[in-house]
Formats: sequence, C-alpha cells, structure tokens
Amino acid sequence: MHEMFTVRLLNSCSDNLKSKTCTEPRRSIQNLKSAGISAIVVAFAMCAAVAQAQQPKKIPRIGYIATRSGPSPSEEAFLDALRSLGYIEGQTIAIEWRYAHENFDRLPELATEIVRLKVDVIVTSGGNPTVRAVKNATTTIPIVMTGVSDAVELGFVASLARPGGNITGISVLAPELSGKLLELAKESIPKASRVAVLVYAASPNWKLYSKQMEGPARSLSVQLLPFQITQPDELESSFNAARRKRADALIIPSSAFLSLYRKRIAELAAQSRLPAMGSNATWAEEGCLLAYGPRSGDGFRRAAYYVDKILKGAKPADLPVEQPTKFELVINLKTAKRIGLTIPQTVLFRADKVIR
Repeated sequence: MHEMFTVRLLNSCSDNLKSKTCTEPRRSIQNLKSAGISAIVVAFAMCAAVAQAQQPKKIPRIGYIATRSGPSPSEEAFLDALRSLGYIEGQTIAIEWRYAHENFDRLPELATEIVRLKVDVIVTSGGNPTVRAVKNATTTIPIVMTGVSDAVELGFVASLARPGGNITGISVLAPELSGKLLELAKESIPKASRVAVLVYAASPNWKLYSKQMEGPARSLSVQLLPFQITQPDELESSFNAARRKRADALIIPSSAFLSLYRKRIAELAAQSRLPAMGSNATWAEEGCLLAYGPRSGDGFRRAAYYVDKILKGAKPADLPVEQPTKFELVINLKTAKRIGLTIPQTVLFRADKVIR
C-alpha cells in the first residue's frame, strides 16, 4: 500500500514537472512576441513623429498687387506692421508680390494669377483700379484694400460699417480732401481766382471731386479749370492750356494713375511757375509746392491689422472699413523759392513737415 502511494506521488510530481516545463517555453515565446510587437509599434510611432517634425509647417500666404514698378516705403510700412504682429516673411508667412510696372492693363492678369495661387488673403495697393481688378477675379478670397477714394460710392462695399462681401480695408474720402486742398490753395495764394484741376478722365471719381469742390470754390470766389487727361503724353499740353487760361494754382486730386507720374507733373508745374498741391506727402516730396492728406504709411500699417484678423478667422464682411484719422500738411520751401512764391506764415506754422 505504501509503495503504491509512493508511485502515485512520484507520478504526480512528474506530471507537474512536465506541465511546468512545457508551459514555460510557450509563455516565454508569447512574451517575446508581445515585446517584439510593442517594439515595432513604438518604432513606427517614433518614425511617424520624426517624419511629421521634418515636414515643413504650412504657413499663410498673402497675395500683394500694386501698380508701381517695385517696393516702396508703403510696402516697408506694411512689412513692419506684419512683423509687429508676429509675421516674418519667409518664416511665418509667405507673400506673393506682383507689380504692374505702371501698366494698368496688366492688373486683371496679375489678379487672376494671384487668385490661381489660392492665397489666403489679397492686399491691394494702387487705389481703385487694383481693387476692381481683384474684385472681378474673385468673390471668395478676402481682399484688403488700401488707398481707395470712396469704397461705398464705387460699389466695393455695401457700407463702411458692414462691408457685406469679401472686401474690407481702408477708404479715403478723397473728394472731401480735394475741397481742403482748394482751401489751402487760397490760403497760400490769397489772390488766386482761377485754379486748375488735373484729373484722369477714365477715373469714375473725378466727377465726385468736382462736385465736392464746387461749394468751397463758390465761397472762396474761385473759378475751377478742369483739365482731363487719358494718357501721360497729354500732361505737357494740359500745362500749356493751364498757362493760357492763366491758372493761379493747380490741384491734383487723389489718383492712382496720376501718382505714377508725380515727378513729371511736379517738374512741369515748376517750369510753368504754377503752385501745385497734391493729395499726400509724396507729392510735396517729389517737388510740388505742398500736399495734404492721410499720414504716409498709416493705411498700409492698418492693412496688416486686417490681414492678421482675417488669418485668425474673421470675415471681411464683418470687419468695418476704416477711414484715416491722422492727416499731414507738407510744404516744400525749395519749390516755393524756385517758383518765386512766399508761403504765408499762417500756413507755414500749421505744416507737419517743411522741406527746405
């Protein structure tokens, strides 16, 4: 009996030993497989993370269209404002620059080209013609306008408070500024009775300018002499006509077209001994007698603000159109001396900048 119990006990131990020795390798293999799979998963995850880190981050793209031949202080003001908002060209933002090189006929082509690039927002420089070209090219890409004379009157926006479409930005009430230029002309030349007005005939704005100047002209007892041109080679004949009509001064209302020929216009005015007055500081800097208008660069700095808002999700339709709040009077005394004119002290004291 004792022997039988011993045999059974030995057999049981043997069975248990066999069971352990058989299952342990299986468990080891399973553990090895699990560890291998985990290692592969971790490796794939690490590779994916590295690949993702190596992929260039998508940065916003801006389209920028101007009538000029190349960069100017306006573009630098725009870039400075972008940098202050954290946008560095080539690092955190890309800009597609397009210049019409003073050829307005190229604007539709450039606008179409920018739209095809599927940029996030388009900034226009050069006034009404540039905005119109881009407006005709897209109704979906946000447009930030600068230097537009009257955005509501021209149909670019429904109202200043609620633009209502894909356009917003800065709108200058240029017709009202033309009336202010007329007042400055009379203050600077008290005996002036005939004032020439140089206008670009193809612009829809010149009638607005004329209308806004009629009231001040009557109150100042000044006769307005409009001279319309359609191309730059008509400038010289216009100045000849102004001399024949004995104009005492010349007003140059806001115009993207005329601004392309500032130096030529300023020189013709000086040769004609005709005091010329422009709608922004650059006119005086280029040789006109004086200029009055929105402070230089402000509109382009504000354009950067609009770009920032739009890139962060704001819709142009909900961003009110701004108007300039700061204006500057610039007087060129070198030109005054050249044409033999003495600027009254009452005008000179009000100047924000005097070129000597």
